[in-house]
Amino acid sequence: MSPLSGFLAVIVLFTTILVAYLTKQFQNENLNYSSLKQMKNLNTKTKVKTIEKEKVVAETLNGRFAMLGLIAAVGAYLTTGQIIPGFV
Repeated sequence: MSPLSGFLAVIVLFTTILVAYLTKQFQNENLNYSSLKQMKNLNTKTKVKTIEKEKVVAETLNGRFAMLGLIAAVGAYLTTGQIIPGFV
């Protein structure tokens, strides 16, 4: 195995672990907000606050995946010289 393919295998493994961790963290945060929702009385203010918290969690996860994509693009450019390897 060449050093480049070993490096790429390590990057793929790291990315897989990171995605699994972020997904698990998102699920835990979602469960925390769901349990808070069940404990409080359901009135209009509580529903709005719950929706806003879910949006915050979703936006946080979206930002993390966007940064992961940016790092992947920079890594692909540094290793292959192309943003999307295989395309001219």
